[in-house]
Amino acid sequence: MLPQSRATLLIVTGYLLFKSLKRNKGAGPDRGTAPELDMRNGMEGNIVLVDDDRNILTSVSIALESEGFKVRTYTDGAEALRGMSSNPADLAVLDIKMPRMDGMELLRRIRDNNVIPVIFLTSKDDEIDEVLGLRMGADDYITKPFSQRLLVERIRALLRREKANKDASEGKEGEKPIQRGDMMLDASRHLCTWKGKHVNLTVTEFLILKALAQRPGHVKNRDQLMDAAYGDAVYVDDRTIDSHIKRLRKKFKETDDDFGQIETLYGVGYRYRE
Repeated sequence: MLPQSRATLLIVTGYLLFKSLKRNKGAGPDRGTAPELDMRNGMEGNIVLVDDDRNILTSVSIALESEGFKVRTYTDGAEALRGMSSNPADLAVLDIKMPRMDGMELLRRIRDNNVIPVIFLTSKDDEIDEVLGLRMGADDYITKPFSQRLLVERIRALLRREKANKDASEGKEGEKPIQRGDMMLDASRHLCTWKGKHVNLTVTEFLILKALAQRPGHVKNRDQLMDAAYGDAVYVDDRTIDSHIKRLRKKFKETDDDFGQIETLYGVGYRYRE
């Protein structure tokens, strides 16, 4: 067994080496390096990271800082709440299971006077935690162990949503909503409604549903849905997509028992009914 500090150093070094190779891949004298999709696009990037595991704090904060984010780390909820009160953030990433003040209580306190996006981290795939967290106002949910690339993309997606909401409030036009019968998807505001009622979706669920709804009647296989939800930099197995589809159906059925727009074609994939 490697000491924890050495193991963390190896993880961080490996991540930065991977990122360096990825940036340089395909670069040539005529093409140069592809532009980063980070905070240079005008989005704020002050991130609060709260976890009682110092190895996670170290490796994730270095990964986020290498992407252009400014990161503040805390080891418990009470400390984070004091820090955020005096120095507000643009987005918070919270572990659920922590001493003194857990992630659920911290989220409740944050929501008393703040609407910043919040992503939950948890060490177990506990649907009860997810449902409770989302009902309390969390925006997304990632299960440990997780891909740092996935976390980066989820942070960017939520910050893009916040920027779109700000633009909309200032009268700027964004991406046009998708209307499919009784369902409306507004990607600019990360808003989904069914028969006028709000359906609370995570970022991943929203992206999968959007991929299906863009072309009703057309089948999307699992690989295509993976690319839509995670991008080509993150690999997940088929069962992960199946689990997201199951949760999507469950959330819509909580609003309407007769919901059946997402169809399964066994051995092929899924489609949104025309």
